[in-house]
Amino acid sequence: MTRPGVAGGEGAGEPGAGAEPGGPAAIRVEGVTKLYRRMAPGAKLATLKSALMGGTLTRGLTAEQSIAALEGIDLTVRRGEAFGVIGGNGSGKSTLLKLVAGILRPTAGRVEVDGRVAALIELGAGFHPEISGRENVYVNGAVLGLSRREVDRRLDSIVAFSGLADFIDEPVKNYSSGMYVRLGFAVAVHTDPDVLLVDEVLAVGDEAFAHKCLRRIEEMLSDGRTLLFVSHSLDLVESLCDRVLWLDRGRQRMVGDPRRVVDAYRQSVAEEEGRAHREEKDEAERERGEAGAAADAAAPGGAGRRERRWGSREAVLTGVRMLAGGEERYHAASGEAVAFELEVEAERPLEDFVFGVRISTPRGTECWGTNTHLAGHRPRRLAGLATVRVVCPSLRLAAGEYFVDAAVHSTEGAPYDYWRHALAFTVTSADRGVGVYSPEHRWESAGGVEWEDGREA
Repeated sequence: MTRPGVAGGEGAGEPGAGAEPGGPAAIRVEGVTKLYRRMAPGAKLATLKSALMGGTLTRGLTAEQSIAALEGIDLTVRRGEAFGVIGGNGSGKSTLLKLVAGILRPTAGRVEVDGRVAALIELGAGFHPEISGRENVYVNGAVLGLSRREVDRRLDSIVAFSGLADFIDEPVKNYSSGMYVRLGFAVAVHTDPDVLLVDEVLAVGDEAFAHKCLRRIEEMLSDGRTLLFVSHSLDLVESLCDRVLWLDRGRQRMVGDPRRVVDAYRQSVAEEEGRAHREEKDEAERERGEAGAAADAAAPGGAGRRERRWGSREAVLTGVRMLAGGEERYHAASGEAVAFELEVEAERPLEDFVFGVRISTPRGTECWGTNTHLAGHRPRRLAGLATVRVVCPSLRLAAGEYFVDAAVHSTEGAPYDYWRHALAFTVTSADRGVGVYSPEHRWESAGGVEWEDGREA
């Protein structure tokens, strides 16, 4: 979704840059760094007086004494823009919102906000658990800059929006997490904010209320209000926001067009997962080497709990790898060419052998499997060390996590070595869908069908 006047231009999506839309700035963040003091083991908190007199809060801290929640952040959010922030846990997303809200002050740099700010950052923030929802509306409204008379005028609308009329006079300590969100969001959007800050809390509410909130956000954006939105729901960020910032360990990794930034983030996550898959595989192989072949065959013991291997050991799989882009890799894009390589060693020559692989989801759904017998390869002789690959020119799995089982067995199915969960890998995809298969496809339409994005289906 891109609204008139806030479209990104050329260069959007470049690291640390991104074409900014025109119009006056609603939020300006210049060279912002936020440090927290690192507490050494056994250290005691000083009193506020001693900290202020000794200057030992965050000023002058060395890198060893501090943790950088944010470092060198520069961005401008224009009036009427929906600006998303994505990144892993601990990347500084919530810290950035708290700096914009004025809850925190930067260690270095400057944050400027033009207009009234309403922040929905932490679940139940600003609510007193012992008083009623109605009383908390007045307290929260006052915190957000409304007078009592203004709250009086808007109270009925706030309660109606929250859907909590039957509970509004109950103490909020009896509210569920979803009810907290309902009341907090209802108050926030009825303060007529110029800038709305939302941090993931919509994920706590039910789907119907989430849709209601998104409709209200769209209305506010169409009225020229500004949204700074943090969420782990990448699809929602991509559909709602005009530009997106990707934070990585407190640093500005990329800012620009939502699709480009979200895809780059997904690729980075897939690469991290691929490295984790490889580390787990290498660790499992080390464990097997230490435990010996007998421990591998015993299902309850050692590494056998993780991979579960069994068979006569007449032929042994000494390695199973996934290859993509000419290298050993455990992440791939849907439709990318990959190969699964099996290394085997036969202790004596065999004339009856079949190699097979099977791909499944973590919950055990079988996605695809094949073997050399099904492919029409008739065995002649297997002796010593050998390598076999099954090459997939276009692995069209949907985005997700997958396991690979590998086996060498007789044509009658008697296993020499069956290796369950020999490896795991991650698939990413720009296409959205459900299931495990992602075929090449396109939508077509004719007649009286129009699309809001202006594209042909």
